Amino acid sequence: MAAIPPSLADDPFARRTRWDPLVGGGANFRTRDLVTVNPARVEFPASLGMRLFAGVFLLLAISAGVVGAVSGGWPLVAFGGAFAAVGGGLFYFGTAPVVFDKRHGAFWRGRTAPNEVVNRLSLKAHAKLDDIHALQIIRERVRGDDGSYDSFELNLVLTDGRRINVTDHGDYDTLRRNADTLGAFLGRPVWDTVAEGYTSAAGRVS
Repeated sequence: MAAIPPSLADDPFARRTRWDPLVGGGANFRTRDLVTVNPARVEFPASLGMRLFAGVFLLLAISAGVVGAVSGGWPLVAFGGAFAAVGGGLFYFGTAPVVFDKRHGAFWRGRTAPNEVVNRLSLKAHAKLDDIHALQIIRERVRGDDGSYDSFELNLVLTDGRRINVTDHGDYDTLRRNADTLGAFLGRPVWDTVAEGYTSAAGRVS
């Protein structure tokens, strides 16, 4: 488990919280931004960049499949079909609603609200707003074939110690503003490890 940020070392609840990245990977561009729908509801819709990224990926995959079908290149059809499935999943899950609603008293990620299902346990990401103890910002250094970049997680820390990811992308300034707005909306503190020069993935930032 990653070390707790120094400013929270005396907080008993923070000492029981994990400080390593909750989700692997991330993005080097802003994937979501907070929107205040009304005084009782805020959302994190997918950014235009995220929609374009997923849409172009899907379009190129479909185009490859079509070219393969027309030219008789069945390996290209199979390749395009496989990537179309990946692109479709990327678009579907990458643009799924992320909602905080005081009327329902709930947070959820997905196209189905908790009040629309019989068994809330069937939903992968949801929580009662009253069960949110704090908001957590964590930096993760993501390394890939084309280099490395920082991605920043915004997580919910629940009263039972569990964490739920809200968003994860490379625009820290936007993420911090969103966290401040969300923290004010919920009346919860923001635990920002980045602001004090701390990264959960590799210790203190040089």
